Amino acid sequence: MLEQADAAASLKGIGRIEGTVRGRSGWYVGYLWLFAVWQLVLVPAVLLWHGRTGTLVSTLANAAVVMGLSRFATRQPVVPRGYAGRHLRVIGAWAVAYVVSLVLGYGFFTDSVAFAGVAALVCALPAAAVAYRMGRAV
Repeated sequence: MLEQADAAASLKGIGRIEGTVRGRSGWYVGYLWLFAVWQLVLVPAVLLWHGRTGTLVSTLANAAVVMGLSRFATRQPVVPRGYAGRHLRVIGAWAVAYVVSLVLGYGFFTDSVAFAGVAALVCALPAAAVAYRMGRAV
């Protein structure tokens, strides 16, 4: 009987810890939404703003946003199991979409506002899809 009480107390403690982790892990959804929204600004800027000034401004702005998001992520108290793999898949899918967008944008769709808009949406899609799915699960 004592063993069952110990097991029940352990499960209750594990449930409390899991609830705390779930409650504090919602920051990643916001992180992904910010990353997705940033793509809607970055991709058109890179594809449509040519020259040294455009390159300099978009590179510096992107570096600032990435550093800000990274700093935000490192200051979070909870990172549940599996987030590293999920994050690598999101960033990997984004990187493929971004490189394809740049190659097509510079090679075939130079100065096309319509293509820049579609490319921005495609680049935002991996982060937005995961953020939406995780937001519904939390």
